[in-house]
Amino acid sequence: MNKDQQIVFIIDDDEDVRDSLVELVTSIGLNARAYESANKFLSEFDKNAPGCILADVRMPGLSGIELQYKLIELHAPQPLIIITGHGDITMAVQAMKDGAFEFLQKPFRDQDILDCIIKALEQDTTNRIKITKQDETQERIKSLTSREREVIDKVIEGKSNKIIARELGISNRTVEIHRSHAMEKLDVRSVTELVKIMLSIQS
Repeated sequence: MNKDQQIVFIIDDDEDVRDSLVELVTSIGLNARAYESANKFLSEFDKNAPGCILADVRMPGLSGIELQYKLIELHAPQPLIIITGHGDITMAVQAMKDGAFEFLQKPFRDQDILDCIIKALEQDTTNRIKITKQDETQERIKSLTSREREVIDKVIEGKSNKIIARELGISNRTVEIHRSHAMEKLDVRSVTELVKIMLSIQS
């Protein structure tokens, strides 16, 4: 993902903090967009916008932790970095357990937060590549006929062509044809690859 397309979304009710973070982020050539509240951010949120999210724990309205749960509900791929004060460590640790990318305790060094943001942007790129591959796989699976899908499902269960033929009431040769066509559509060469690609859409 080109860094020119990525945005660092900064959410903090303290205007001085927001301005300082925007200045810091843009100083290394990254794009930044600041919000005074999580509600304001969510009103404009687009999960297709590449980048990462930097949010304070304690804010009027939705807290950074509550924002995290909203992002989980929205299946947002953007990594979330939580900024925490001394009294918020327990909440921050729970946020990490719930999938936050990182938490930074105030006061933090500029370089520490920049390093964290860069890693989060790299993770966002990885997340989007995975999503794209899963979407492509889903389309390939949709292209299978109902019979091809039946055969493939039984292949994944470890059943031989002979057993599949008996269970579906078709000939061994017909099973071979359906299996071959399905694997060609899915662009796999072995049962191992087939199992991996089918499991990938469930992860």
